[in-house]
Amino acid sequence: MSVMMTPMLRLVSKRVLTAVVLWTVAGAAYADLSIDITKGVTDALSIAVVPFARAVPADGGLDVAAVVQHDLEGSGRFKGMDRKDMLSAPSRISDIQSADWRAAKNDYIVVGRLTSLSNTELVIEFDLVNLLSGQTLLQQRVSVAPAALRHGAHRVADLIYQRLTGTRGAFATRIGYVSVDGAPPAQRYQLLLADADGENIRVILESAQPIMSPAWSADGEWVAYVSFENHASAVYVQRVRTGERRLVSARAGINGAPAFSPDGRKLALTLSGSSGNADIYVLDLATQSLTRITEDPAIDTEATWSPDGKQLYFTSDRAGGPQIYRVAAQGGEAARRISFGVPYAARPRLSPDGTQLALVVRDGSGYHIAAQDVAGGALRVLTRGTLDESPSFAPNGVQIIYAARERGQAILAMVSADGQVTQRLKADRGEVRDPVWGPYAD
Repeated sequence: MSVMMTPMLRLVSKRVLTAVVLWTVAGAAYADLSIDITKGVTDALSIAVVPFARAVPADGGLDVAAVVQHDLEGSGRFKGMDRKDMLSAPSRISDIQSADWRAAKNDYIVVGRLTSLSNTELVIEFDLVNLLSGQTLLQQRVSVAPAALRHGAHRVADLIYQRLTGTRGAFATRIGYVSVDGAPPAQRYQLLLADADGENIRVILESAQPIMSPAWSADGEWVAYVSFENHASAVYVQRVRTGERRLVSARAGINGAPAFSPDGRKLALTLSGSSGNADIYVLDLATQSLTRITEDPAIDTEATWSPDGKQLYFTSDRAGGPQIYRVAAQGGEAARRISFGVPYAARPRLSPDGTQLALVVRDGSGYHIAAQDVAGGALRVLTRGTLDESPSFAPNGVQIIYAARERGQAILAMVSADGQVTQRLKADRGEVRDPVWGPYAD
């Protein structure tokens, strides 16, 4: 739970019912997400992703090439060729008539085959060719279980993206978010995990009462979150694969804004105790020992760790309004303000390399997502919505997912860290909020 959201101090205190933990989702109802590219780069790379040859019945009918093309186009940096304009369907390099594909204004072409090694393993073989030079850029195999074929397609897209942009792709990663359906007092809250493209949704927690502030561990094995199921805020950690669930903080007052340390052994938390004053603490998950990091009459909340685990960045109104501060993660030193030039700065989240800080800023037109250079302090506003909040970097640092409002409805959106590409992830029902991008699986 964030105790300094937009607007500030949006606290939830409602009558609480029992939550239901779900680690299978057969028959579960949830909001499907669809991605729309609202702005892409002007010099997008033209690429033809030819339907892959299929010689296996175990693929479940999944169109691997369509998933790959959707991923690449979804990045905003590629323009895929429409299949209806393809004059042939080569599956190997030797079948490619380069002149024809160049004439159709393609810079690159991807061809591939899907075969089976056994009942438990499928193989995606693919080739990436530069049509202008004739150079073969990639010839690779991706092996997956039949049930993980979509994930394998995302891995193919990751490899192509990295080869052509120089940056590792993040299509094979996952996102977490909260879905809210229904109207008070009969709302239903779900904590959902999905592929980065919004597909393959899995419900891991469902409740009649609020769920907030999901956070991934660095290895992707655990998710922490705030639940109100026991008549007050409490922090839980849950193993993604098995559903194993542990209550780690149900102390008096506020228990909120959990964030895993890079080694997964600790959580940064916002706790208020019986006094009601919110401060930053670090909880050792093995011993349950607490270290108080801040002690100030102001509200200190929304802590996030530096990649090396040595520092915490957090939001505080000790200067009269919300701003971003940095403090040693072991405590014992005064916090230092690092955001300047804006009247409101909140919800800091660091890029994986620690060089950029995503945050929420406010001006006369609303709340927006911005990126700040950690070393130099330069700030650039990336979005122009009226209520943009909860930013979270992709594990490659290229994109930021965040919550927004569109025509009065809460949606998820993405913006590239350079502001050139924007996407919208809209649910077909209910509202979605509190997004968090998961780490790489390896």
